[in-house]
Amino acid sequence: MTDHAGVMQRALDLAWRGWGRVHPNPLVGAVVLDRAGDVVGEGWHAEYGGHHGERVALDAAGERARGGTLVVSLEPCNHLGKQPPCTETIVAAGITRVVYALDDPNPAAAGGAGTLRAAGVAVDAGVRQAEAAAQNAQFLGRWRTPDRPWVALKLATSMDGRIADRSGRSRWISGEPAREYVHWLRAGMDAIGVGGATARADDPSLTVRGAIEPRTAPLRVVFDRAGNLPTTLRVLQTAAAQPTCVVAGALLSGERAAAIEATSARLIRSQSLRAGLAALRRAGVASILVEGGGQLAGALLAEGLVDRFYWIQSPLWLGERGVPAVGGWSGVELASAERWTVVERRALGADTLLVADRG
Repeated sequence: MTDHAGVMQRALDLAWRGWGRVHPNPLVGAVVLDRAGDVVGEGWHAEYGGHHGERVALDAAGERARGGTLVVSLEPCNHLGKQPPCTETIVAAGITRVVYALDDPNPAAAGGAGTLRAAGVAVDAGVRQAEAAAQNAQFLGRWRTPDRPWVALKLATSMDGRIADRSGRSRWISGEPAREYVHWLRAGMDAIGVGGATARADDPSLTVRGAIEPRTAPLRVVFDRAGNLPTTLRVLQTAAAQPTCVVAGALLSGERAAAIEATSARLIRSQSLRAGLAALRRAGVASILVEGGGQLAGALLAEGLVDRFYWIQSPLWLGERGVPAVGGWSGVELASAERWTVVERRALGADTLLVADRG
């Protein structure tokens, strides 16, 4: 009997190859098995607007797909978009069974399973569903949190939960493999955000400088209630060339607003952090990676606005005078504390990565 769960893992691994190039589309990988259960074709969605993973895998399989099985990480699409419906391609290829992991949440594309069954194709759903949902969490977030972006919080800390030493220095807590991972992570996000204190202390570029060149450069966002940012910061100095936004309080002075806008950065005034995120969503930001600092992290967690946490822990200690990873949040009683779901643990050189989803 064919191990469809094992083949699905291969489809999920293939899907990652589209990271940074396919969003806002989902990550999709596909594997074609012939009548005997042997792999005869593989594919993934590699580029936004390009062929879907199912089509690529079926093209690779050719006539060997007839009478076979398609294993795919997402329910095949059922609509005409930039590509024809995958359901039509599957039926035309002579596939007799489709095994998929995750239902498509997009109402415009959903319903592929029903169309395939109506055409006489056997359909098995939910194989490695949890893993597929974790992989496409930000895609799912477009429908689960339509009023704001899907928010990922990334913090690199010492073993005692500090993001900087007692002098405020944070470069570098984590090692080179971890920093390479963060650039990979940035490539798949619509925006990269930091708090005003972090922007002033670290003067980060907030750009992607890894192996993947994102299809669209992420918007750089600085959350600073007072909007009291030096215009000499790199994110503002380069705002004319790299998309940049400052989210400030509604009472920002006209003088400070004019100074920010003179750099070509977009300015959003908001009454609250939640309102600022809502404004970003209206501006087309469906996902944002927030990289600190502690006060912004605490504010997001206090308001239940974090969907995923990327924690990079480094094997060093900074002591109680180091800057805490989460500030300004009084916290909750243990009995009412939310238990997050761990979706990944692995080493990044000497550092350790833990990825956890809320709920």
